[in-house]
Amino acid sequence: MEQSASTEKNKQVAPQQGAKKPSQERRAADDITLVKRSQNGDLEAYDELVRRYQERIYNTIYNMTANRDITDDLAQETFIKAFRAIKSFKGDSSFYTWLYRIAINKTLNHIKNRKEGVSMSLNNLDFNVENHPDLVSLINDKTPLREINLNEIQEKLNIALLKLSEKHRLVVVMHDVEGMSHDEIAKVLDCNSGTVRSRLFYARQQLQQLLSDLLK
Repeated sequence: MEQSASTEKNKQVAPQQGAKKPSQERRAADDITLVKRSQNGDLEAYDELVRRYQERIYNTIYNMTANRDITDDLAQETFIKAFRAIKSFKGDSSFYTWLYRIAINKTLNHIKNRKEGVSMSLNNLDFNVENHPDLVSLINDKTPLREINLNEIQEKLNIALLKLSEKHRLVVVMHDVEGMSHDEIAKVLDCNSGTVRSRLFYARQQLQQLLSDLLK
């Protein structure tokens, strides 16, 4: 099981042409079946859960830490902890929400406890400026894109993101990078959607100011 969580993480399976993605309801039902089997000691069932969610968990952690080595460790720790605790899963939320909370808590604890001098790579942060109109608009308000190399904007955005507090960076990553809704984020963070909206609004204001300063 542990080997699968660490070695399968970066593998991607090409989607079959014409194949339809299962509905969220079907996926949730499948998850429940796999969870029940996992709770009875079925390692193959848990490996299937790992394969389903390892990429999303990995990307979430990476967008918070911007460090692939740290992400490798935290992602594997997340799946190991989830496996050890899976018998405590009662189905009050979806399995993914439960798993996501474990990943977020581990990541935030790491960020809070990291020692001074830990370096964070900014070169490969998976946050594409051109794919996020809201952030492009923020940049356009200050500096026309045609006057600045997109790679420079990407680097400045990475720096700005890492200057946000953990809770504000988290909602930006979850909403603007991963496309999660306010309600989905609220469930993961165990807060109300109004709090999510407030944090996202504040985070975007901060990003606008940080980018304005960085792009002068």
